[in-house]
Amino acid sequence: MAATDDIQIVKMNGDRLTAVNLYCASQTIFVCEKTVPKITEPDVQQMKESSNCDNDDDDNDDKDDADSDSHNDDGDGDDADSSLQTQLGPEPLTIKKARQLLSWYTLSQNPNMSAVDKKPALPPLWVRCDMSDPSGTTWLGAETVCVANKVTGVKMYSVTCKGSAADKKSLMSLEDVKLEHKKRHPSSSMEIKGSARFNLFGSAMVENTMIESQSSVTVDLKWSSVESILEIPSLSSTATLNIKIASGDMRSPMYELYRELEFLQALADGLRTGQTEWLEPLESTPAVSLIKVYLEELQSFSKALPERATKTAENTKPKSETDTPIFSSFLERGNLDFVEQLWVRMRKSVTSCQDIGDCLKLVIEALRCSDLKPWVHGDSSSSLSKLILQCYHQQIDAVSLTGVAPVSMLLEMGLDKMRKDYINYLLGENLTTLNHLSYYLSTDVDLQEQVIRLRKLHHLLEIVVTCSTFLALPYDRLFLLTQSCLQHYKTSPEDEEHEFKLQIKPALICHFYEKDHPVLWGAQVSSGHGPREVRTCLQLSDRPLIDHVIFDAEYPNETVNGDCEDPAFFSTMVCCSLASFA
Repeated sequence: MAATDDIQIVKMNGDRLTAVNLYCASQTIFVCEKTVPKITEPDVQQMKESSNCDNDDDDNDDKDDADSDSHNDDGDGDDADSSLQTQLGPEPLTIKKARQLLSWYTLSQNPNMSAVDKKPALPPLWVRCDMSDPSGTTWLGAETVCVANKVTGVKMYSVTCKGSAADKKSLMSLEDVKLEHKKRHPSSSMEIKGSARFNLFGSAMVENTMIESQSSVTVDLKWSSVESILEIPSLSSTATLNIKIASGDMRSPMYELYRELEFLQALADGLRTGQTEWLEPLESTPAVSLIKVYLEELQSFSKALPERATKTAENTKPKSETDTPIFSSFLERGNLDFVEQLWVRMRKSVTSCQDIGDCLKLVIEALRCSDLKPWVHGDSSSSLSKLILQCYHQQIDAVSLTGVAPVSMLLEMGLDKMRKDYINYLLGENLTTLNHLSYYLSTDVDLQEQVIRLRKLHHLLEIVVTCSTFLALPYDRLFLLTQSCLQHYKTSPEDEEHEFKLQIKPALICHFYEKDHPVLWGAQVSSGHGPREVRTCLQLSDRPLIDHVIFDAEYPNETVNGDCEDPAFFSTMVCCSLASFA
C-alpha cells in the first residue's frame, strides 16, 4: 500500500491510541491520517488574524495545535530564508476515504488475488475519521485473520463516540450492547465481561482547591456475569493496581528525605559539571558556627563522662522546624553516628564549597588535637569515617581540602547516611534482605553511579511507603511490590513515569471505590474462539478516549463546590465484523 499526496501512514504501537488499544494493546499497527504541509511564520500570522474574525476557525486552530503537539516528529526547523516553520498535526479523513483505504487493505490481503499470493500478512490498519457520518465514527480499522500462517479473513472495526451525558437514561443499556453484537454476529452463545478503573490516589480536592499531583494509583478490575451498565465490580473480580509515584509530593512521609536527596544530587551535579546550584539553607546559623558548637559540646561531654558521653550526645539528633511527626515515625533513625550528625547539620546550612571546606577543617583539627574519639558505624565507607577510625590509633593521614575534595567528602557522607536510612526501613519492615540490596549499596562504583542507584532506591521507597500509608496494603502485597521494584531497577533507569503493576484482592481496597465513580467502565460482549473471536465493546469514561475529537462540553463532572454529584460519561463504542475469504 502506498500513501497518496495528502495521506500519510504512520507505524506505531496501539497503546499510544487509547480507543484502539482496546483491541491492539501494544501490537505494531499502521495509522493512516491526512497530512498537513509545513507553513512559514507569515502564513501562521495570517491564519491567526483570519481566525479572529471567525469563531469556527478558532476551534479548528485549537485542534490543529493539539494534534501538532502529539504528532510533530519532524525535528528540522531549517529554511532557506530562515523563516520559522510550523508543522501542524495530522487531520482525520472523511468516512468515504477511510472506507476506500480499508477496501484496498482487504483486497491486498485476499489470498485469492494472484498478485498477493504467498505474501506475509500486514499489521492492522487504523484510519482516523472525522465523525461526519450519523454514527459519529472516529476510527475505522482492519486486521487480518490467520490460521496456520495463512490469511483466511479480515476483521473490520469501527469506533464511534458520543459527547458527555450525565443522565444515565441516555446511556446505552446492556441489552442495547447485546443487540448491537447480534446484528453483526447472530450467534446463540455470547460471553459478557465487565471492566472498570478507579482512582485510589492522586490529585485531591482540599477546601475547594485542587492539589495537583504527578502521582497516581489506579485499580483495574475485571469480572464476568455483567448485569447492568455501571455496576459495581464484584469481590470475585481480578484486580490490578497501576502505581505511578513521583518524588517530591508534600503529602508523602518521604518528603523530608526527598529534600535531603535533592541536596545530595546538587553536590553530585556540582562534581560532574564544575558548577553547583546551592539550595536555600534550612538553618539561619552559618554552617561553621553550627559545627563549632557541636564539636565543643562533644568535647565538653567527653571530659565530663569519658566513657559514655560521646555516644549519648551523638544519639541526640538536632531538631528542626522542618521535621514532621509523620516523617519521624517512618524513616528517622535514632542511631546516627558522628559523621551522620555532621551531614545533618551541614546539608541544612552550607551554601558554598568554602563552607564545606571550613567545616571539615574544624573537624579534622579536632580529631588531631584533642581527646575526641567520636563513634562511627563500623561499616561506614566515607573518607571522613576512615579518618576517624585512624584517630583511635593516633594515626591520621594527611587530607587535602582544596578544589572539589571537600564536596566529594560531603557527598560520601550523605550517601552513607541515606543508604542506612533506606536499609533501616526496608529491613525493619522485613521487606527484603541485604543480599537483595547489594546492587544498590555497592561502593565499588563511582560516586555518580552511587547517586543514581540511591535515587532508584528512594523512588522504590516512595512507592512502597505511599501504598503502605495511603492504601494500607498488607505485608504480603508490600513485600511482593518491593521485590518487583528491586528487580526492575537492577536493569532499568530511574523513571517516575513507569507504571508498576500489582495483583491484589478487591476486598482489600473495595472501601476506596464502592462509593466512588469510575474513571473508566466497560462492557464487552464476545463470541467465537481463537482468531475468529469477535467482540463488541462499550466504554464509558470521564474523559474522551479519542484525541483528535473535541466535544462541546468536555469536563462537566465537577460542580461548584468541587464534588461530583451527578457524574457525566463519554461513550465510546467499538464494533467488530468478520469477513471470511472463500
